[in-house]
Amino acid sequence: MTEISRPPRRRGIAVLGAALFMTSTMLTAAPAFSQETTDVGTPRDQTLIVDMLNARVANPGTMNPYQQGVTINQGMHQMASALMWDIDTASGKQIPDLAATMPEPLNDNYTKFRVKLREGLTWSDGKPFTADDVVFTADMIAKTDSIAYSAAFKAAIKGFTKVDDHTIEIETTKPTPRLSLVLGSLIYGNPFHVVPKHIWEKEDPATFTNFPPVTISAYKYKSSDPNGSWFLWEKRDDWKNSDVGQIVGEPKAQYVLFRSYGTEEKRVLAMAQNQMDILTDISPESLDILQKQNPKVQAWFKGFPYANLDDPCERGIHFNTSKPPYDKAETRWALALAMNLQQASIATFSGMLRASPLALPPTKVLMDTYHKPMVPWLKEFALADGYKPFDPDYAVKLGEQLRSEGVEAIPTDPDQLRDLLGVGWWKFDPEQATKMLEAQGFKKEGDKWLLPDGKPWVINILAPADFEVQSQRLAFAAANEWAAFGIDAKVQQMQDGPFFTAENTGNYEVGSYWGASCGIVPDPFVRLEGWHKDYVRPNGTAASSNQGRYVDEVLSAKIDTLRSIPADDPQIVPLGTEMLKDLVKGLPSIEMFGTSKFVPVNETYWKNYPSADNYYEGPWWWWSNFKFIAAKIEPNKG
Repeated sequence: MTEISRPPRRRGIAVLGAALFMTSTMLTAAPAFSQETTDVGTPRDQTLIVDMLNARVANPGTMNPYQQGVTINQGMHQMASALMWDIDTASGKQIPDLAATMPEPLNDNYTKFRVKLREGLTWSDGKPFTADDVVFTADMIAKTDSIAYSAAFKAAIKGFTKVDDHTIEIETTKPTPRLSLVLGSLIYGNPFHVVPKHIWEKEDPATFTNFPPVTISAYKYKSSDPNGSWFLWEKRDDWKNSDVGQIVGEPKAQYVLFRSYGTEEKRVLAMAQNQMDILTDISPESLDILQKQNPKVQAWFKGFPYANLDDPCERGIHFNTSKPPYDKAETRWALALAMNLQQASIATFSGMLRASPLALPPTKVLMDTYHKPMVPWLKEFALADGYKPFDPDYAVKLGEQLRSEGVEAIPTDPDQLRDLLGVGWWKFDPEQATKMLEAQGFKKEGDKWLLPDGKPWVINILAPADFEVQSQRLAFAAANEWAAFGIDAKVQQMQDGPFFTAENTGNYEVGSYWGASCGIVPDPFVRLEGWHKDYVRPNGTAASSNQGRYVDEVLSAKIDTLRSIPADDPQIVPLGTEMLKDLVKGLPSIEMFGTSKFVPVNETYWKNYPSADNYYEGPWWWWSNFKFIAAKIEPNKG
């Protein structure tokens, strides 16, 4: 295995993987406005160019959101579609989108609801949006077993009924006080995508390509690369008849081009030369290079840590717990204790990461609600042999290392360090890890570990290729740590379609994933509900949640309680705390870091991007609510 070194940002231009970074002469930025048109022929000053989250699309001629392995992150999800309810990340609250109101409960046990739909909306082909589209979509999902989402949908929803053209009633299979979360977005999006009845009723939803798509939001499909490297969306003439038009107003960009330039160094070069306005995610070293070459490039913060640390998704190493040897908590715990997280942090993102031992991301709100109050319990928590694995001084040690290596603006106060770098993590203790493995029948032959059956222990970590750079690099950092411990650990990088298909169908043992849902508010429903045993499917069958096939009866019983109470119930935080304890004990995934997002923006052609100083939204370009952000981005005429 090739060891990947990740030198800290202060050391200048770095090597990313085995690829050589460009020299500064190759990164000379083009003069502002020198490019009259984009490489797809649109006026540059009328085109907002956005990096694609999952890099090149493997199946560009398919935009059916209900087919396994199909990506819609090429702008369909962000600019052209709309959900029943979306999210305002600045307030952390849902907002009506295709719905005109939040759900109105019709009974005391939250199983019947009335929903008003937004009036005056039309599809991009001019046909009106009505309750018929919503009811048809629900019926289509329920009747099509080959849709992976169908089983989860039917488990939650009994049926949709049309009351009139702009009113529906929804009945659930069980008390569902959070109906807007079940059918709307709180983080990235939601699998319930309303489709136009007049198009889809003529097609088999399991095979329909939906290309080119008829859209509902302010942009329509214009053109794309047959090889999947770019997709162009054009503002609709009738944008007033869209959700964005009614909620925000007219978007300023005539075109939005979602573009993949491939590897990180090529994407950095594109922004340095003003061929990119928004980068989805890059490494600290790349940001350093980029800002030196193009003064118009801005990060979320102007100084350390530069990245937004409050991304609601958490990164770590996930296991298919139905496959040995990862079906035993003792194995998973041994692997955690064989990990030097301090070194993994440096190797992954130059130490600009906030650690988390819990299955909720370490955002400020969630740290104040869960991480900090749970520190006393974490300190006393012991494994079956009495060993106490928690290290409350992780941040203090990492801070000392960063300061010793010349990083400026690192706090010296321990509490400030924990706020910045996390409340603590698990001890690095290879001796304890060895003891736990040997107790299960693992053996060491020379400096290499053998499985209990005597075969060499090989860990193949699935990782993103050319997207989600933090998870990509984290996989190599984890592999290096386990290789040093004596395990033959390798990284297999995969494009987005195969990567997520492997997770959903259980065709993996270990992966650098981040879970099906993320956390943003104190109610842990969205993040933790997905661990319910009901979501478990046999390997080879797609699972909509709990892709790790983890079964914990006690945890599932607590999730049943969580499902039955509203988000403002006083039981929420105590119940969430107990569920987090269960996930620490069983450790179905080794949670490691909150996501640090280096998502630079280029102010050469456009301005009024969200930032730490202009916080009207978070920098989540890949979420369904990006269409509302894009509508507020303005041309930079200066």
